[in-house]
Amino acid sequence: MANPAGRSFLQVAATEEAVAPPLRVVQIEGLVILKIIKHCQEFSPALVTGQLLGLDVGSVLEVTNCFPFPVREEDEEIEAEGANYQLEMMRCLREVNVDNNTVGWYQSTLFGSFQTVELIETFMNYQENIKRCVCIIYDPSRSNQGVLALKALKLSDSFMELYKSNNFTGEKLREKNLSWVDIFEEIPIKVSNSALISAFMTELEPDTPVTQCDYERLQLSTNPYLERNVEFLIECMDDLSMEQQKFQFYYRNLSRQQAQQQAWLQKRRSDNNARKAAGEEPLPEEDPSNPIFKPLPEPSRLDSFLITNQIANYCNQINGVAGQSFSRLYLMKALHEN
Repeated sequence: MANPAGRSFLQVAATEEAVAPPLRVVQIEGLVILKIIKHCQEFSPALVTGQLLGLDVGSVLEVTNCFPFPVREEDEEIEAEGANYQLEMMRCLREVNVDNNTVGWYQSTLFGSFQTVELIETFMNYQENIKRCVCIIYDPSRSNQGVLALKALKLSDSFMELYKSNNFTGEKLREKNLSWVDIFEEIPIKVSNSALISAFMTELEPDTPVTQCDYERLQLSTNPYLERNVEFLIECMDDLSMEQQKFQFYYRNLSRQQAQQQAWLQKRRSDNNARKAAGEEPLPEEDPSNPIFKPLPEPSRLDSFLITNQIANYCNQINGVAGQSFSRLYLMKALHEN
């Protein structure tokens, strides 16, 4: 007799997928990071993208390989060639028994200006086929300051649900308790190398404990980087001011419409009182055909949320670089005094 409690493989797989643990860490091999850095540095300051390949294992997303995308232009034929290029690359990787499962993509950025609507749309396109995908952001300009500016991002589940409904009104955001900090989630990155590569890197390590990266951290000239960040910050403040003007215009129109509605209702009620006194049927107090009762569309708050996110990112970068610059200046002052 068949066991009623027995389940098929597909049922077990569906259950495991439904209760998949949340993503805790992105484990990237060192060779993949070197490929990303090389691709982004070669084309800097132009922005480039590439594909991430690997495995999704429990709460860890392993990135074991990557390949760059060709530089795209605004042409349908070139975009079709880019799609064919991706498929051909993945087919070649599969033939040589290399991981060819897509787990996301990487892209370069300039001074941390990556929080755009295009990034969200790309995330949503990936989410249609890949339940858990990440975007690796690399900033060559920030890395020139002696810091590996590499971060892994994903969209929060609450934001994705709201984005699918395409309803970013103030009432809906308050209902979902969603603010500008809840759009992206940064996942910790763990660099992994095989034992053979670790042994090889140990042999290549110089005898002196000081490396070129240590000297780069002592550079006192941070004015160009700070100036560009302040310039971008001012531009974002102007954009945010324009978004606020849109909402001010909307609320002025809304208050004007409400005043017109109240005036119309008072007039209709006085007319109905006169009709009742004359023994006639009263008219309805609501007239959907009247344009003053047509609801005004509320502007989307998505752009203002992204701009606010970008402003916070610029402020954090300025704060970090300024703090490090003060430490270097105090260090040089102490050295000169000695």
